[in-house]
Amino acid sequence: MTPGKDAGSTEKKFSRDATDYPELHPARRASGRDKPAQTLVFLHGGNVGNWSWDPQVLAFGDFNVLTLHLPAFGARSEETWQGLDSAADDVAALIADEVSEGGVHLVGISLGGVIALHVAARHPELVDSLLLTGTPVTGVPAAARAMNRMALKLIGSEWYWRFQAGAYGMVDDERELFAEHGVLLKSENLRAIMDDLDPGGLPDKLANYRGPVLALAGGKEPKHVQKSFEALRHGLPQAVTRVVPGMHHQWNIENPLLFNSVVRRWISDASIHQILVDPQAAKQEKPAKPTKLSGAQPESAESQPRQVDPKPAVPKRKPEIPKPNKNK
Repeated sequence: MTPGKDAGSTEKKFSRDATDYPELHPARRASGRDKPAQTLVFLHGGNVGNWSWDPQVLAFGDFNVLTLHLPAFGARSEETWQGLDSAADDVAALIADEVSEGGVHLVGISLGGVIALHVAARHPELVDSLLLTGTPVTGVPAAARAMNRMALKLIGSEWYWRFQAGAYGMVDDERELFAEHGVLLKSENLRAIMDDLDPGGLPDKLANYRGPVLALAGGKEPKHVQKSFEALRHGLPQAVTRVVPGMHHQWNIENPLLFNSVVRRWISDASIHQILVDPQAAKQEKPAKPTKLSGAQPESAESQPRQVDPKPAVPKRKPEIPKPNKNK
């Protein structure tokens, strides 16, 4: 990657704008490895622009970083959305132009995660590792689809985007940028993107990608995101799936320190941050709830079966009402 007019060259915070945030960020410090800096590519979600990756650009100065403007967003908001495959090929073309050797670590959130899957399927030679978060691939529930389409009537209103920013856990200048960017989006593009995402599904030839995959979901995200984990593991058997406790959808902004730590561990040696929760293990360890009976108190999961007192204290329990059995 060579510096250019888009390149950041300082450790100071970059000036952010809804439409002209830089795409290219050459490494600003030594990586500590006896080889050229690796490249980290961030793909933003469907309601934000590439400016949303500023906390990551600042944290990964030892990497070459690409924060791409996806079609129909940011500096490309006037463009017409041409579909997921087209967007993936667009990303792949820029990676091929900017990365002279080796593959990249590809990180995508929401829509960016879906596009990242298409890049890995169509251009597996360009991707060394994959990290997805908030990426639904099993379809959007009917109620959410209806609400999303109703919201298209409101996208020209700043107050709508400010409200959404609060729901995403954004604060301060992120809230302002989110609203500034949101009013620029075209309803016909967002509708076309919904049409692509709502049915769900994985891209063809995804099995061609055999590199490491980490798929995440914020603990406070809609549950259909976690429901996509099984489909991801089926399409990519090597995929590791985890939940990030307490986080909303846009948690790279909500808690950038945690997000950056998770990413760095993954791209450095494919290790899993200790705060991440395995949803399968948690489900297996969850104790069964005892059957509740009228007039009796359920036992706690940790308690041992109690011995029945032959002379129970007053008031006495009616003999025909059995004591709850925790093994039911």
